[in-house]
Amino acid sequence: LSFPQRLWKIVESDQFKSIWWSEGGKCVAINEGLFEEEVLERKGPMQVFAMKKMNSFLRKLNLYGFTKTKRNFTRSASLPEFLAEEAAIAAHSKLLYYYNPSFHREYPHLLENVKRRAGIKRRATDVPEMDE
Repeated sequence: LSFPQRLWKIVESDQFKSIWWSEGGKCVAINEGLFEEEVLERKGPMQVFAMKKMNSFLRKLNLYGFTKTKRNFTRSASLPEFLAEEAAIAAHSKLLYYYNPSFHREYPHLLENVKRRAGIKRRATDVPEMDE
């Protein structure tokens, strides 16, 4: 499975408590500490992603067009979202919210539009020749 497909699977799964749909399915909410423990530290056949560090996972989200957002709604109307957010707040966890217009719970067919962006290739800068 591709990175977006794996991400979709874990967001949809009841098995993971560290990541869920937020903003009515428009955003992905991640409980950073629990996500590292529950998802990134998995090994062997239970491994979800190849990366082990949160920074690598966040870089991958950015490569696939996800942008970090601030939570600007007062409270979620969905009971599961509300309970997950309340539990994270009670545990003083860091919650991260990421948005991609093609990653939406109500429109799974848009998932095929979540593509890896081309990386910026770094070239050695030309050094002007100096006349002596």
